[in-house]
Amino acid sequence: MGRDEVASLLQARGPDLAALYARADEARRICCGDGVPVRAIIEFSNMCSNDCLYCGLRASNAVPRRYRMTPEEILQAVARVAAAGVAGTVVLQAGETPGYRDEEITALLRQIRGKFPALAITLSVGNRPREVYAAWREAGMDRYLLRFETADADLFARLHPDGSLADRLQCLRDLQELGVQTGGGFMIGVPGETVETLADNIMLCQAFDFDMIGIGPFIPNPDTPLGAAANAYAADPDMFFRAIAVLRLANPAAHIPATTAFDAAFPNGRDLALQRGANVFMPNVTPGACRKDYQLYPKKPCVDGDADAEDGLGGVRKRLQALGRPIAGGPGHSLKR
Repeated sequence: MGRDEVASLLQARGPDLAALYARADEARRICCGDGVPVRAIIEFSNMCSNDCLYCGLRASNAVPRRYRMTPEEILQAVARVAAAGVAGTVVLQAGETPGYRDEEITALLRQIRGKFPALAITLSVGNRPREVYAAWREAGMDRYLLRFETADADLFARLHPDGSLADRLQCLRDLQELGVQTGGGFMIGVPGETVETLADNIMLCQAFDFDMIGIGPFIPNPDTPLGAAANAYAADPDMFFRAIAVLRLANPAAHIPATTAFDAAFPNGRDLALQRGANVFMPNVTPGACRKDYQLYPKKPCVDGDADAEDGLGGVRKRLQALGRPIAGGPGHSLKR
């Protein structure tokens, strides 16, 4: 797809919008099938050394409790995922705290790979040097998620005082060159974004040909410098789902998750996303004692539950059955299944 077509589709209204959603859902069915891959998220640490202007975990925030799960606690959580037989992938996500912990993560990956060979392992812990990614790849990491958030370099710099878009994109290139299945993505409606920026975000995903693309609405966090800022599309909430649909058409073979932020912004938002181009479901299986302390934005769903509750692995099958969508085939390492 060309940029002009992408920008035009992002402004669809009325019957054109309904046709866009139907077209995206059909593209998803043809390219990815009706089965929904389930990828279980474990938020193993809320420590972060960055000060991104929108994030509740930013380093300068007075988060009530900073935590790091121990390797034993992480392995216990992974064991629950494996035993449930619902998810084929475990996603280890945390704030960005580079340093000696890189070696700890390497050791953890080796333990998970040795104990749970049938599970695919995804990491999402921010920018790292190429050699660190290489070590993690060798230790058993299959996939890496690193959203670029915006394709506008100036806007990126304003939102992320600790980094640059160029550095972020280089990390993504390093991951792909190392043979890691790589996921990117962006926020929808950050202050300063325009429809043209959103089109550029989608085109950047297409240029990278990501294996997975995670997007979700910007939700202001009152405890951050952007807490009083409105989403750029607050008056046009259909834009969040237009973005999912157009993203699917521009990247037909990519895995696109129905992210938790959609449930925070809309009743049954993840269900709607799965009907408008998304194809992956990512339940939160972080131990209950830690969930309330991993608040990127307010009103985050699934904070009070646990891994076996309706919002965790226990409710996935029921939720997908209500949509007429089966869970995708068993565990494995193939992301494009």
